Amino acid sequence: MTCDHASNAVPAWVAGGDLGLPPEEMGRHIAWDIGAAGLARALARRLDSPAILSRFSRLVIDPNRGEEDPTLVMRLYDGTVIPANRHLDAAALGERLDRLYRPYHAALACLAAGREAICAVHSFTPRLRGRPPRPWHVAVLHSHRDGRLARPLLRRLAAETDLVIGDNQPYSGHLPGDSIDRHALRPGRLNVLIELRQDLIADPAGQEEWAARLAPPSGRRP
Repeated sequence: MTCDHASNAVPAWVAGGDLGLPPEEMGRHIAWDIGAAGLARALARRLDSPAILSRFSRLVIDPNRGEEDPTLVMRLYDGTVIPANRHLDAAALGERLDRLYRPYHAALACLAAGREAICAVHSFTPRLRGRPPRPWHVAVLHSHRDGRLARPLLRRLAAETDLVIGDNQPYSGHLPGDSIDRHALRPGRLNVLIELRQDLIADPAGQEEWAARLAPPSGRRP
């Protein structure tokens, strides 16, 4: 189990531990995937699986992007300017890569070694600023190159008639250089990325409920 956007923490050595945003902005979806860490832990317990969770905000540096991706460090996100990132120079970016991004991926690679599958857990905001509400409860993202885990999960969720399910919505299932691409698609591991709407997993009860719905009844992969 992986959770790339588990935390909204800013290390003290990054801009003095403050990206220039007030607490209410750091609590929004722009800084982390709300509820995803609890869901990842709950799924890991049910599947008796190891899990790796990030310990830094995606606004510091996004571990679910390739090193050359222009959105690796966001300067503007969902209408909010990130002051500490606006004029980030190469030296400061290099420090974030060396102290946060690369160690995270090294640890993920070590954990994944010898494992046959990766399940990435994320969450999405019910509504972006100025956009209509998102209708999906849950989304299953996958590359066209490998749907071996995604397709059975989509079929099982489709049997629950009260759910609106996104199949590669609201995001594409393949982003070159992202964590799934790097640690699953390239090495040939089974993989799936699960996205939950944040209001459904905002508390431990919701996280446990959705872990029960997502985990295969046998406790094994779908």
